[in-house]
Amino acid sequence: MEMRTLRREDFDYIINMEPRWRDMDGLRHINHATYLSYLETVRIQYMEKLGYDVNDWDRKRSSILASMKIDYHQQSAFPNQYEIGARVIRIGNKSFDILNALFEQNNSVPVVTGVFTVVGFDYAAQETIPVSERIKKEYRPF
Repeated sequence: MEMRTLRREDFDYIINMEPRWRDMDGLRHINHATYLSYLETVRIQYMEKLGYDVNDWDRKRSSILASMKIDYHQQSAFPNQYEIGARVIRIGNKSFDILNALFEQNNSVPVVTGVFTVVGFDYAAQETIPVSERIKKEYRPF
């Protein structure tokens, strides 16, 4: 799928977020690394919706982030209003991908998109585990 053709309606989960003045860099646009924090916040909230208790530090079976790919499509600056979407776009036996897209409030082209590969993981045994059935139910191919 061409990321520039993504629409807000393509996402199962969306939150609103405002950048801060300090999020800009010397070139007067939001710093590229700051977008990772925005997308992480949405990804964690989405995973909570999917049944992961991110505050259960003693949980033995959960997930671990394996990789991320970020594409920057355009610049953005403070002040602004963002809508950030999340959606499961791939399911494997032991991993799944979450797609995030960050939109400015009045712009239909995403500013940033990211694909995050998440792996089911047993922290006690230090090994991968199958993806949960709940995650599999969220998968909705384009």
